[in-house]
Amino acid sequence: MKIQILVDNPRSWIVPYAESLLRECRALKHEVNLLFFHTEVVQGDILVLLSCEKKFSKLNLNTHNLVVHESYLPKGKGWSPLTWQILEGKNEIPVTLIEATEEIDSGAIYLQEVIHFEGHELVNEIRRAQGEATKRLIVEFIKNYPNLAGKVQIGESTFYKRRGPLDSNLDVSESILSQFNLLRVVDNNHYPAFFEIKGHKYKISIEKID
Repeated sequence: MKIQILVDNPRSWIVPYAESLLRECRALKHEVNLLFFHTEVVQGDILVLLSCEKKFSKLNLNTHNLVVHESYLPKGKGWSPLTWQILEGKNEIPVTLIEATEEIDSGAIYLQEVIHFEGHELVNEIRRAQGEATKRLIVEFIKNYPNLAGKVQIGESTFYKRRGPLDSNLDVSESILSQFNLLRVVDNNHYPAFFEIKGHKYKISIEKID
C-alpha cells in the first residue's frame, strides 16, 4: 500500500514516533513517506494524521485518513484530550483510532486501547506512552487491513477547548500538591509553568531527579 504520515509541525514531540512508525511500516513492505506540509499529500491508500495543528481538507485523496484521539469518543472531542484528562485526575486514558471526517473527531472507531499512569509521570513520560500506543494502533490497523470494520460513535458529544500558554498559570495561593497535575503536563520549553507576583511573571521548570 501507499501510506503517508503527515505531521504538520516539524518541531512536534510526535516526530520521533512518526519516524519510528515509518520504519515499522516499511518493514511490512509498504511504500511509506513522512510529510510535514498539507500540500505534499498525494493520492494513496492510507493517510495518517499525527498531532496535526491544522485541519486537513483533502480527505478524498486517500482511501482512509486515520487519526488517533485520546478519549472515549464521542466524549472528549477537540483539543489536547489526554492533557485535560490528566488535569481531571484520571490515570487511565483511552487511545482511539478513528477515521478522519469533515466533522472533527466524529469518524468511525477502528481500534482502542487504554494507557495507564500512576500519577507521578511528567510530560515526557506521558508523551512516550501516548506515542507508543499511537504506533501500536496504526500498525495493527495496517497489518489487519482491510479486515477491520469501523464502529459508528454512539452517544452525546462533549468537547475540550484548545489549550494555550495561559493554561500553564499556577495559582500562588494554592499548594504545589493541589496543582501537581498541571505541573505534570507543562512543557518546560514551549509552554512552561509560570506564576505572577507583584506585577512580575516568573517561570518554573520541572523535572525528575530520582
